[in-house]
Amino acid sequence: MTLIPGDGIGEEISEAVVQIFAAAKVPVSWETVKVSTTTAKEGSLSSLLGGDVIESVKKTRLGLKGPLATPIGKGHMSLNLALRKQFNLYANVRPARSIPGVKTPYDNVDIVVIRENTEGEYSGIEHQVVPGVCQSIKLITREASRRVAQYAFQYAETHKKDKVTAVHKASIMNLSDGLFLKSCREVACAYPFVEYEEISVDKVCMQLVMAPEKFQVLVLPNLYGDIASDLCAGLVGGLGLTPSGNIGADSAIFESVHGTAPDIAGQNKANPTALLLSAVMMLRHMGLYTHANRIERAAYDVLREGKVLTGDLGGSATTTQFTDAICKRVANDHEA
Repeated sequence: MTLIPGDGIGEEISEAVVQIFAAAKVPVSWETVKVSTTTAKEGSLSSLLGGDVIESVKKTRLGLKGPLATPIGKGHMSLNLALRKQFNLYANVRPARSIPGVKTPYDNVDIVVIRENTEGEYSGIEHQVVPGVCQSIKLITREASRRVAQYAFQYAETHKKDKVTAVHKASIMNLSDGLFLKSCREVACAYPFVEYEEISVDKVCMQLVMAPEKFQVLVLPNLYGDIASDLCAGLVGGLGLTPSGNIGADSAIFESVHGTAPDIAGQNKANPTALLLSAVMMLRHMGLYTHANRIERAAYDVLREGKVLTGDLGGSATTTQFTDAICKRVANDHEA
């Protein structure tokens, strides 16, 4: 596997995942490569990312990535976006499921947000018309829309989900969001046993916080998906507990989507759960279901028990102590 530790707390949480994989005897080896905003150079994607990561992912076709810092309002392109563009990772998959032991106002959330990952408002097409006036282009294509819709329906069918909801704002953006919806409808016709519905993005945000149990699989254009996936993460405890995967035709990169937390970097305080559950997603993507289930079960057991939790979860444990508790559970499960 390609391992991209990232910035800030990335090194610590990546090491935690490596240790837990070793305890679970997962049959993988790691190739660690450096990608960081501190080394990124303006220019082409290869200049931004560096040749090592491009060569590594082309070889392994699978990557696990910690958080990367992103310049705000200036500087180079987001490195997360650069990775998606470089490897054409067209579907961002973000499960949000209620976790035993993590108390939130909701107990029955089980939603998967599938976001188109390559175009929309994040196409990077923007310019200054005149000083004080900037313009960004929202790009929607039939090919990309059908591709992500196809993935969403296939995901629903494979994971025994009964309903796919397409999210849009076609009442205002008739052409662009209208094309997205038309593409989703075309794909839906090939899946008669999966219920299909369409809901505007503002209405779906309201309903998600009122009755999240109504939704199973959401498929959305890029910007709406970015917002809705974080909203759904909030329903189950936050970004520190939610996994993410970016899927392409030839490769996939799984990642933690929380920040780099520079205020606690190097202090052995970080929570590795999001990256660990992303690694579990990666194992299932590979077909290593037994190892994935064992690691997920161990992590949930530690969270449910509530005795060894990091500070963001209301405990006082260090990253090392939390990791060791999961390793112990994994080892006992393996022996059993």
